Amino acid sequence: MKVTQRVRKILANYESDNPGTKANLARILMQGRLGGSGKLVILPVDQGFEHGPARSFAPNPAGYDPHYHWQLAIDAGLSAFASPLGMIEAGADSFAGAIPTILKVNSANSHAVSKDQAVTASVEDALRLGCAAIGFTIYPGSEEQFEMIEELRELALEAKAHGLAVVVWSYPRGGNLSKEGETALDVTAYAAHIAALLGAHIIKVKPPAAHLEQSEAAKVYAAQDIDASNLSARISHVVQSSFAGRRIVVFSGGAAKGLDGLYDEVRAIRDGGGSGSIIGRNTFQRPRDEALAMLDTIIKIYQNKA
Repeated sequence: MKVTQRVRKILANYESDNPGTKANLARILMQGRLGGSGKLVILPVDQGFEHGPARSFAPNPAGYDPHYHWQLAIDAGLSAFASPLGMIEAGADSFAGAIPTILKVNSANSHAVSKDQAVTASVEDALRLGCAAIGFTIYPGSEEQFEMIEELRELALEAKAHGLAVVVWSYPRGGNLSKEGETALDVTAYAAHIAALLGAHIIKVKPPAAHLEQSEAAKVYAAQDIDASNLSARISHVVQSSFAGRRIVVFSGGAAKGLDGLYDEVRAIRDGGGSGSIIGRNTFQRPRDEALAMLDTIIKIYQNKA
């Protein structure tokens, strides 16, 4: 695998990591049609755990089969495939070496009342299955946030010691946050910064809205004239909050939306300096041909061709 100068520059930002971890980051950064560019498009399929099978896969029943998602990510030329233990296990042999995988090691379900997740897999599982990274969700703001952060600390330490990368889903919710506040600019930037401080190699957050949730933060945003006027500017601020762009930051695709809105969002991520997109439901709930066409356009946007 030839590593581009762009990817070498990104890897240099991770000064404490061993060659194994950097090699696994390089596997992800050099994979697929965006390989070597510093941009990523990742397919995450953990929604069956989070929302249930029918809500996730009934719109496109082919998605009940784990192999469908593996093959979709490979055929689209994506950077990585992320999923909980069972779905990775279901295709680990058939697709061994075909695409880097991210083992999601904690999950929640829609029956839960608390804003928490259970640890559902281990670093040993990730090594056994040949994964490049583990993925872990934290909920900044929730009553359970500190327990989740401590779980992440232990798993991240073990993962890095064994040469794996760490991907952190940082999704503010719970506590005193309003529903609107979950994607507020100040809250999203804070969540990304927390993930960086916790040692994430790749940070996943939601695209930030213009709303400011915290009154003390709002005063600073006004005094320092921080631009929140458009999504591209807001993306730039979140990237800035992730160690001035020294960490890889990807943005979720969120709930299903029209293609024009999705493409505009991707352009804003690109123009704001984001590292890419991690898009689940907007991908696999569409028929395969439509999903491949959509992903082709998204990749072309990141290639500055659309």
